[in-house]
Parts: sequence; structure tokens; C-alpha cells
Amino acid sequence: MTSLVQEIARQANVTFKNCGSSANGDNKVFLEKQDELGNLLTQISAADLKIAPKKNEMKSSSKSKSPSPPVTYMHICETEAFSMGVFLLKSGASIPLHDHPGMNGMLKVLYGKVRIRCFDKLDNPSGAESETQFNPPLLPNQKGSLTPSILRSAGEYTEGSAPCILTPLKDNLHQIDAVGGPAAFLDILAPPYDPDDGRDCHYYKVLQPVSENADQTTAQPDLEEWLLEVPQPDDFWCGGEPYPGPEVSF
Repeated sequence: MTSLVQEIARQANVTFKNCGSSANGDNKVFLEKQDELGNLLTQISAADLKIAPKKNEMKSSSKSKSPSPPVTYMHICETEAFSMGVFLLKSGASIPLHDHPGMNGMLKVLYGKVRIRCFDKLDNPSGAESETQFNPPLLPNQKGSLTPSILRSAGEYTEGSAPCILTPLKDNLHQIDAVGGPAAFLDILAPPYDPDDGRDCHYYKVLQPVSENADQTTAQPDLEEWLLEVPQPDDFWCGGEPYPGPEVSF
């Protein structure tokens, strides 16, 4: 009997293989295939992948205090079209704001709760015609470039939520925070990261935050922000651990 994760992998391969520019979301055939994949993802559970929250799982705040990473990754499979795996976040852990250049993605929570804020890059921000009209409080040692963006969405997801979907143009940059305990989610990226083909991960800092004192789960959408590209934060790193679920093959 074919496992559900095997069915998901096969549908992901069908959905994203040779999809080219249609993966931008304006192609009816692609959207139908993506809907089929989304329907399968809504059925997956942590038990299907033989994973469960670990007892006494606590946040690791820095490398110096603990050798245990705040986030770990279970690799399931990868083809030229997509990669699939499970991210596990300790209580209070966060995957910082980052991008997926030219990539589609689907995220399905398996247990726990995560808060996700998604941004889009803007070519022509309405609030400023150029970076010279914006004076961010940059420190002398900060390196990187400013990127105008818009807060597209902000919300919380649980195992009962529909998958979070990102495209090359919409919701492509996002931050993921574990809320109220450990969390895990199944992650599909298409095509996979490949620095040699222009698909490397970049990290960002919001220079004019969505109001640091506001409830970020109800942050106003379509709010324009400036993002600064930064090195990978010191308090974030991702470890690896074996995937215990059903084997996936092609």
C-alpha cells in the first residue's frame, strides 16, 4: 500500500516538474495540480511520518550556551523539481526572515503552532522613490542592501490549518516562529535551493518593524517596510536528524 507521504512526493514531482514560468501562479493547469497537492497535504499528520514532540524540548538561545540547535531538519527526498523534508522547531525558536529566489513552496504544520509573516519585494514603493529618501538607523558595521517590501500576510498555523503557500512573486520572504511550545512542519520547495543556479538563501531584518509592540498575528497587511539583507543571525542555525517515516522513492 502506497504511503501518503509517497503520494505527496509523486504529486509534488508532477506539479513542479518542467512547470517553468507557469509556477508563477497564472497557469490554470499548474494551479489545478497545485490544488491536488494541497489537498494531499491537508491529510498528512505527524503520525504518518512517525514523528512526535520530544519531551522537555526547550529553546536553545545561542551556540555558546548549548550545542543543541534551535531548529533541525529531516530530509525526506529531493529531485530536480523539488525537495521535501520536515523542520522541527524547539519551543520559542524562530526561522528568521529569509527568501526563496525563483522558488515555490508549500508548508504544512504537523504539530504545535507557528506564526508566519510573509513579505513581497517591491519594485516601486509608494512611500519613497529611492533609498536616499529613507534614513534607516543603520550601524556603521552593518552590511547589505535595502529592499523595499510589503507585508503581505501574518497569521498563526496549526495542524488543522491549510498549507501556507508561497510563490516566486508572492509571500516569497517569510519568518516562522514557534508559538507556545515546539512545532514541526512539512516543507516542499520547488525547485530546491541551488546557489550555483541563483537560488541561495538570504536573510533580512525589518528596519521599520510591523510595530514591535503590536500583536503581530493581526498586523496590518499591505504595510510597506524596508528590509536590510543581513548575514545569517548568530542565534539561528539548523541541525540535521534522521527521518523515521516511510521511505520515498521514484
